[in-house]
Amino acid sequence: MELNLEENKHLNKECSTLILPALSIGNVGQLAVDLLIASSKAERIGCLDDPNVLPCVGNDAYSFSTQGDLVLPLEAYESPANALSLIQQRSPVVKGMMVEFAKNLADFAVASGKKHVIILSSLDFGRWQTIDMSSGLQIYYLSNTNADGVDDQCEKLGWKRMKEYDPNQKLWKYLDNLAKGNASQDDLSLLEDDLGEEDYYPSLPFAAMFSCFKAKDIKVTCLLCYCSEGDNIPDAFHLADAVCNLVGLSPDTFKGNEGGKWVIPFSWQSVYGPPPDMSLF
Repeated sequence: MELNLEENKHLNKECSTLILPALSIGNVGQLAVDLLIASSKAERIGCLDDPNVLPCVGNDAYSFSTQGDLVLPLEAYESPANALSLIQQRSPVVKGMMVEFAKNLADFAVASGKKHVIILSSLDFGRWQTIDMSSGLQIYYLSNTNADGVDDQCEKLGWKRMKEYDPNQKLWKYLDNLAKGNASQDDLSLLEDDLGEEDYYPSLPFAAMFSCFKAKDIKVTCLLCYCSEGDNIPDAFHLADAVCNLVGLSPDTFKGNEGGKWVIPFSWQSVYGPPPDMSLF
């Protein structure tokens, strides 16, 4: 993975917390990163080139200017005022290359001096075992602060550890060994005939990323929410609010806007396309 810096841009060592999405159902992680970039007024410092990510190109996602810059699959942003780095991913990883991509991300984080990585992702609502909506949308987390995934700060914020995480379960253990270089992807074929329901979670992109950052001894926290396909904008707001709470910035300061309101990214205006032609009715 190579970072191609824009002209007169450089990596800021003070931006030691890295926030990035792990692609999953509803694209909630990507939408939350969109909100964080637009609202913190983070500046794009460059593009990341990785052979494991499918190519794509589009118009500027955040600028209201008619002459927007083109956007690419992986872009790096920084908000020095908040000591945050952000990566936005706009296209999926090549099939079968998720672990290699995660390893490259971990190497980049180490080389750029990141001390805390926050991964934003979503889980399939259809697999939620114990549904509890009494307190509204619930944030689940996974951390490498302790071996069992528990983090005291996340607990104090009222979040629940993802109970499906078991470091001794075969697929989680395989991911851990793979991230450390003690196994190969060919070894997965030995496990495929014995995979069950409990292997769903470690098969997701966030799990590979978590394991690879953990293998590099970087503090990593996954923030997760259950959702279904559809209008996932409310889930994105919920996940972005969780990031604000975790990094210890007051919402008004972090958002940096009048009234402390989130800035809606320009690209969201076309999420559902143009309104219907009313002459049809």
